[in-house]
Parts: sequence; C-alpha cells; structure tokens
Amino acid sequence: MSIIAEKAGEVHVRVGGNTQDTAYMVDELPDGKFLEKNQEDASNPTGTPIIAITPELLYMLGNVSSLVNIKWFLGIPFNDTNWRFQIAEMSEAILGDNLLGLQAANEPDLYARHGHRPEAWGPQDFFSEFGSMTQAYSSDSKVPVKNNIIAPSVSSSGWTPEQVWDTGFVQAYNDYLQALAVEHYPSDNCAVIYPDPNNPPKDPLELLPQYLSHKSGQNLVAPYLNSTALAQQWGKPFMMFETNTASCGGFPGISDTFTSALWGVDYALQMANSNFTSALFHFGGQNVSYNPFTAAPTNESAFHQWTTGPLFYSAVFMAEAMGKTNTTQVKDMLPNDENELTPAYAIYENGQFARMALINYMTDPSGANDYTATIYVGGSGFGEANGAPASVKVKYLSAPSTSEKDNITWAGQTLGGRFMSDGRWQGQESVQTIQCDQANNACQIRVPAPGAALVFFSDAAQAAAAGDAIETFSTSVVTKSKNTVTVDPSLLATSNGDSGKNRAHRAGTSYGAESSAMAAYVAPGIAALISIIAGTAMFFRAS
Repeated sequence: MSIIAEKAGEVHVRVGGNTQDTAYMVDELPDGKFLEKNQEDASNPTGTPIIAITPELLYMLGNVSSLVNIKWFLGIPFNDTNWRFQIAEMSEAILGDNLLGLQAANEPDLYARHGHRPEAWGPQDFFSEFGSMTQAYSSDSKVPVKNNIIAPSVSSSGWTPEQVWDTGFVQAYNDYLQALAVEHYPSDNCAVIYPDPNNPPKDPLELLPQYLSHKSGQNLVAPYLNSTALAQQWGKPFMMFETNTASCGGFPGISDTFTSALWGVDYALQMANSNFTSALFHFGGQNVSYNPFTAAPTNESAFHQWTTGPLFYSAVFMAEAMGKTNTTQVKDMLPNDENELTPAYAIYENGQFARMALINYMTDPSGANDYTATIYVGGSGFGEANGAPASVKVKYLSAPSTSEKDNITWAGQTLGGRFMSDGRWQGQESVQTIQCDQANNACQIRVPAPGAALVFFSDAAQAAAAGDAIETFSTSVVTKSKNTVTVDPSLLATSNGDSGKNRAHRAGTSYGAESSAMAAYVAPGIAALISIIAGTAMFFRAS
C-alpha cells in the first residue's frame, strides 16, 4: 500500500461487499476478537456469512491510516428495512476524514434472485426502500455527515443502471449521494464453488483470448457510457465499485498470470477514457486467483511469505500513469487501425500532454513481435508547434510470457514470486532514457511482446518518474524465533548430504536438544560445500 500511496498520493480501500448487508456491530467478542463469522446462518446462494464486528476493527483501520495514507469505504446493512446505522456512526466517530463514504445496498438487482427480497421486487421497490433508509439516516444525530452515500451499485445482471435512473433516483436522493456506482465482472467462475445447472463451468483456456484483447475493456465499459455521461450532467462521480477478472475468485491461469496485469492496465485506462472516476478491484482469501496480494497462509513465521499477484503491478502502473494532481484525463488513441493487440492511451495533466501508455498483448520471446511506436507531439498537422522533448523516460511492465505467474517486473524490479514477498521492491530500478528526434518531432518507443510501457513526456512527469523513497515497515511479530538460518533451496538441491563418517550420528534440531551443539561442527562444512557449488555454477554460466 505504501508503494501505491507514494505514487498516487493516497489509497482507497473498500471493506464490505456481500457481508455488509447483514453485518452488525457489537461492543466486544470472546477472546478479544474484533470479527466473527456465523456460517450457520449464511445467506444463499454464495454462502455469505453473517458478520459481527467490534469497534476494534475500525480502530485498526484508523491505525493503518496513521501509517499509510489509506482512506476507506464501508457499508450500511441493507438486508431489511430495520435500519442499523451503528457501523456508520462508529466509522464517522473513529475514522473521521479517513472515511470516504458508505455504500448503501450491494448489487440490489440480485436481491430477489438470491432470495433476499420477494421475486417481483424491482427498481421501484429499491427506490422506495432507499427513501426509507435516507429518512432514518437523516434523523440519526450520531451520523454528522449525510451526503456520503455510494449507490445504487447494481451488477447489471438483473437491472440496467438506466432502470434505476428512470425512477428519479438521483434527483430524489441527490443530497445524500456522494457518488453513483456500479459493479461488474467480465465473467464468473462460480460453478466451481456453487454448482448450478443454469451456469455450467467455464474453461479458462477458451476464455483466455478475451483477456488478451483491447476489445475486452471496450466491451466492459460500453453498457455504462450513457450513465457516465448522465453522471457528468448531474455533477456526480461515477465509480466501478467492484470488478476483477471473474467473480467467485477468478480463473487460475488467467487471473494469476501476466495476462491479468496487462488486462488490468488496459481495462483501468479504458474506464478512465470513458469518464469513470475510479475503480475498485476486488480481492479475497487464500483460494482467490485474482488477489493483488495474499497474506502468508499461516501465522507469519519468517520474512518473504506473502504473495504479490499480477494485478498489483497493474495498480502500480496506474498509480504512476494517473499521478497525484487529480487533473488527469485519458484518451484512447486507437492506434494501428484499432489493432486489438497494441492499444495505446494518451494521458494529460492540467490539460497538457504528460504521459503515454503502450501495451503489447502478444507473446514472442524471439522479439519478432515487439513493436516500435512512433509518437508525434503537436506539429504542423495539428496547427501546433513541434512538442517532442529531447528525450523521454520509460518504465516497462514486463514478463517472459502472458502465462508467467512469478517473474513479473516493473521498471526492472519485482516484488517476488509466490510466498516470496514482503511488500518491498527487489532489485535495481531501471528507468530507460530514450532520445527523441526533435527535427522530425518524433519519439520512438519499443514495446516488448508481451509488455507495457509508460512513457513520461512532460518535465513534471519525468521528475515524478524518479519518485520519492518509499516508507517501509518491519515485521514486528514473528512466531519463528529459533533455527532461523536459511539455505538457498537451489543450492541445497545440488548438495551431496553428509559425509560417510557422520551418517551414524543422528542429531536433533529442536532448540535445547542434546545434540543441538552439533550445528557448530556441521555448519562450516555446509558453507564450504555451498561455496564450491556456487563457484562451479558461476563458471558454467560464464562459459
């Protein structure tokens, strides 16, 4: 999160989803817990548990915000009309300005289908219930901010946004609405978890080409172009409040590979091009493929046990592409006769051309399908003076192929493979400087197959490319405090084991065991063996 905050200024995180509709606040829970799930009363069809939380959860969010500039979205329960505002009340009191807004209703167009409302319940019924909620909300003196509601958050699976707008929703509740929102995924992997004869399992291999095409992002935003235009007329931000590669955790082989990193960049830029104000990419637990990062699967016993997913690299790319000024405008350039494999976007700040994003969806290790983009800035063809700078700076998002899961780099650095990350960059940052041809007003940028390039043109953009030092935080609590010496697994795999004279000795390794002192004898031999093997490997690489 600190990485994103350094580039974007702040990070927006939503804590909620299906669980928020039935969540409730309690003063305390047994054993000092701040959250408890009741699976016995889980709601169908997704098995969403009822959540009890204590104020400690909100204090924890506040503590996180004191370290990194993170601001939060939370939710108001909407499972029935006995309105409960305790979460809103405590959030306002504890988080203050770090509370961005409160979502009221999560995918209400699915309530009837999921058995949470009568079968005939529709947009007009939602309009009426939302009105009941706002009346109660306005009467709650413990909620000082009244205009911070995010809605209607339809999934477009049951209703279109227009069906909600046609009820007069925005006009009626304008004073309560901070932003308008929708939620949408391009596909789903729900059949794997929740078998349904009406929704057979999907084959990721068949779907893969859809994620390696510029048309994917274009098709995803197309149903919302009318709504983003209306939102501008109404003076409201328009948000994609929940999305990712596929609902129900994504597809292994797509969501956890470099494919999703390129797709995420293209989709996010396409939303910006289509006047979305912001977008939130969903993540979940250990079994979710599309997570931008996943915690260690057990109590963290040592460093580098987290997993950084490909979509986190998309977020870093976007943070640098959009910058901190909050004046960014994005234009889809539709280059190469709208070639779906090589999209490009021009990015403006304060009305001035600042950056260019270039994407190459092709995979070709030979380099034959790398392409060179020739970028002209201004010039007589536009009735402007030539604007190409003497040089530009370029950062690359790279991987050996679109199927790569671990070896992903941004500007030459990686956050590590699976179970090998601690949230800090590894390696030396590499920002390329490319000389431009000012006489011909052109800059030529190579884009690898696969990969994406972020080109910094303006003086301010080039200065921002260097960035500031990223604040990091050490792991303060670990469970593994003994036997912490480690050996590189690749070296250990090529070692020859004990010498013959030691095979009869079977030493213990537990702390305090009788033979633990043998480590003082064994360690020098191991170190010498490793040195020999490492030296041999270096020799063969050199040859």
